[in-house]
Amino acid sequence: MSIKIDNLHYHPIKSRNLSRTHNEDFKQLLNNELVNSELKISKHAQERLVERHITLTDDEWSSIGEKMTEARKKGVQDSLVLVSEAALIINAKSNTVITAMDREEAKAQMFTNINGAIIMD
Repeated sequence: MSIKIDNLHYHPIKSRNLSRTHNEDFKQLLNNELVNSELKISKHAQERLVERHITLTDDEWSSIGEKMTEARKKGVQDSLVLVSEAALIINAKSNTVITAMDREEAKAQMFTNINGAIIMD
């Protein structure tokens, strides 16, 4: 027994101005990336920064944010970031500082579940 299909219907796709839509989509993606490139600090990390008297300048935070953007592009998910005063664990995907400790405290630590390190001394 064979089945024969007759009367195939053709439904044309309505055309529209795709170039404008693609440009708007690109602009939206770019704006999202720029907004998401700002480094966030978790509540836990903020508490650690305060209790351990760790202060970083705006320039240092900016440099860390730039390096994290590079790391994210290379597939890093969680990174250890060493700066002169502190060691930070940063989730690259959410661009969020997870925890922070001073360099003396960091000497005695073993860092696990990271797949990248950024040394900014």
